[in-house]
Amino acid sequence: MSRRTLLHEGWTLRAEPGPAVPPEIAGVAVPATVPGCVHTDLLAGGLIPDPYRDDNENRLTWIGRIDWVYETAFSWRPGDDERVDLVCAGLDTVATVTLNGVEVGRTENQHRSYRFDVRALLRPDTNTLAVRFDSPYRYAEAHRDRLGDRPNAYPEPFHFIRKTACNFGWDWGPTLVTAGIWRDIGLHAWSTARLASVRPLVTVVDGVGRVELRAEVERAGDEPLTVRAAVAGVTAEIAVPAGERTAVVTLTVADPALWWPIGYGDQPRYDLDVSLHAIDGRELDAESRRIGFRSVRLDTTPDAHGTPFALHVNDVPVWVKGVNWIPDDAFPNRVTRDRLAQRFGQAAGAHVNLLRVWGGGRYESDDFYDLADEMGLLVQQDFLFACAAYPEEEPFRTEVEAEARGQVTRLAGHPSLVLWTGNNENIWGWHDWDWQEPLAGRTWGRGYYLELLPAIVGELDPTVPYWPGSPWSGSEELHPNDPAHGTTHIWDVWNTDDYTRYRDYVPRFVAEFGYQAPPAYATLRRALSDEPLAHDSPGMTHHQKAADGDRKLRRGLDAHLPPPAGFDDWHYLTQLNQARAIQLGVEHFRSHRPVCAGTVVWQLNDCWPVTSWSAIDGDGRRKPLWYALRRAYADRLLSVQPRDGGLALVAVNETAEAWSGPATVTRLTVTGEPRAKTSVDLDVPAYSSVVVALPAELARPDDGRAELLVADAGEAAERALWFFAEDRDVRWPAAEWDAVVEPAAGGRRVRVTARTVLRDLTLFADRLDPAAQVDRALVTLLPGESVTFTVRATRPLDAAALTSRPVLRCVNDLT
Repeated sequence: MSRRTLLHEGWTLRAEPGPAVPPEIAGVAVPATVPGCVHTDLLAGGLIPDPYRDDNENRLTWIGRIDWVYETAFSWRPGDDERVDLVCAGLDTVATVTLNGVEVGRTENQHRSYRFDVRALLRPDTNTLAVRFDSPYRYAEAHRDRLGDRPNAYPEPFHFIRKTACNFGWDWGPTLVTAGIWRDIGLHAWSTARLASVRPLVTVVDGVGRVELRAEVERAGDEPLTVRAAVAGVTAEIAVPAGERTAVVTLTVADPALWWPIGYGDQPRYDLDVSLHAIDGRELDAESRRIGFRSVRLDTTPDAHGTPFALHVNDVPVWVKGVNWIPDDAFPNRVTRDRLAQRFGQAAGAHVNLLRVWGGGRYESDDFYDLADEMGLLVQQDFLFACAAYPEEEPFRTEVEAEARGQVTRLAGHPSLVLWTGNNENIWGWHDWDWQEPLAGRTWGRGYYLELLPAIVGELDPTVPYWPGSPWSGSEELHPNDPAHGTTHIWDVWNTDDYTRYRDYVPRFVAEFGYQAPPAYATLRRALSDEPLAHDSPGMTHHQKAADGDRKLRRGLDAHLPPPAGFDDWHYLTQLNQARAIQLGVEHFRSHRPVCAGTVVWQLNDCWPVTSWSAIDGDGRRKPLWYALRRAYADRLLSVQPRDGGLALVAVNETAEAWSGPATVTRLTVTGEPRAKTSVDLDVPAYSSVVVALPAELARPDDGRAELLVADAGEAAERALWFFAEDRDVRWPAAEWDAVVEPAAGGRRVRVTARTVLRDLTLFADRLDPAAQVDRALVTLLPGESVTFTVRATRPLDAAALTSRPVLRCVNDLT
């Protein structure tokens, strides 16, 4: 049986001498954590300031421009193994590996794993292993100069190196160009043969599950072998003749329990055990993983509205309630399984059912996909290309092919993986971002997205659909971002237009749209030393990476909300405006079900403390947007929508059970006086929506600045509100309420009773305790109504502070 030994202990890190090395770093060897990276090792050693605080990022750019060496010593006990391989699961990025002073290999791709035969170099006593990382900038700039520059979204050479693109900065991310041993490193001793790869292709047809297991073996000799596999009580084996390196074992499972996305059913998984045996029956190698039985297909059959993009799992159309996922930290060793579980729990808590792993990030850890399988969160996985024209010349084509083959093989069999996407915005960029003239006919990635990558997915895992890009309309004859065809990105709203423009679109599938807001107050206070905080104070400005971001935030406020009197108002109102923008968009798109088959909001998470489009900020705190998503993505949704010059009540039912019951729509004043009312009997079949036109007496107010609609279906769905005027124009009464604060397990309960209307009442408990969490936000109360906020906290919270500004806020407390 083979032996595996991790080599994670005893590492040191030092900078190679050079003019860019700061004097305090030169000649210093610091303890290093493996897996890890240079930045976190230097930070742990007290040699650099926190890269996430203030503008420290700007003082650390030298890290990516020098060379680094990791080194360790280890003992080795030799055996009778025919091979001993050094296995490097992830090296970031341009690395030279030496063992006992002898070079064993070089790498130049963060997204690949590597294996080197080192048996002849190992000593029976102490061995020295070193990994030198060359400057990513020097490598990328050399290839840029050799091949000719190509357009991209940022003035950085990220498209000339196979490395996490957003390491080089993004419009939400810091420029922190990392290096290091970022995944496991160790020795694998084996004899005769080993399992080089195990690739289960899992399908379900007519209730019968099928696992077509494709195994690749690496040999130290040519003797016959046997591959055995077992799943769900079914076993099979196949002989691998002498010299052969591939085997296909097929297992058929009658009536397996199906794996379903969250909200559609359970997520049963089965242990798949694979072993490799010598001719005498000895087990040489083994691998186990968990699989799920499900079918997935993409419906893109043209119809009267254009080209749909509808995901079907187990032959049930799934309305995608998605979010875009970026790396959860600029330094991947900080993203533990527990942290991923917390983030996935936040996604599921907002009724999200799909995570799109964005193409400027990284292929995530095995824990990521395992947790997605466990929780029923679907995964759309981009190949790692984003916002740039990528060269197809060598060495990049070979690297891209090897990377894609390795990742498709690694992820095969994960039931959560339902879509591979060729790139993020690159085909769109070639069409619309003035790339064609500077490219002058040079390669830009088309061959990857339309030829190489679909061929690899089709060969290695045809059970998962492939789509060439996000956005992509399904044909080179169509504009790649045509909303009537395939997937679309909507960015004119954030960049140039008011968020009500979302209603001008009836897209088939919205793969990106977003609106910005700052992070939680406690997150800002941890990351910034600005005194006082202001929307344009130095730290706030540095942690706003979007072009004209502050101006765009102000434009959005001016269109809808009263003017802020200071930072506290600005912070609350910008967070509120973000939540309102995305809630309006999602509810509008869902109201056009099934023409629109899904939305993927930009973005769920952040990698550091920053003003961005996220619902969860860089410290893991929920912004008001998260609560708005929870409402807009609810399985049963009630909303009021403009239709045909009037208003309509739209009920969306994303459950397997019909939704039948009464609903009322009332027009009343902001002081609570009724003006008109109608009753509706809702009958919404499973997985469908119903649109009910509202009578003119409801849709036309007597005084739009002082009236609203309330649509109520009881406990079946959260009530919906419609205001006839923008908040800045509504004649709000000054906010008045009564509040009672009571102790509760782990915190406090705050019961607020409205004496006037309270618009979007929100309790920001993190201003009192950075660890505090609140169960609800953005609650609108009519006079006489009450709400209870449950606050979990780690310290006692002052009752008076909990029930006054700036902790307890509503829109009309500004008037």
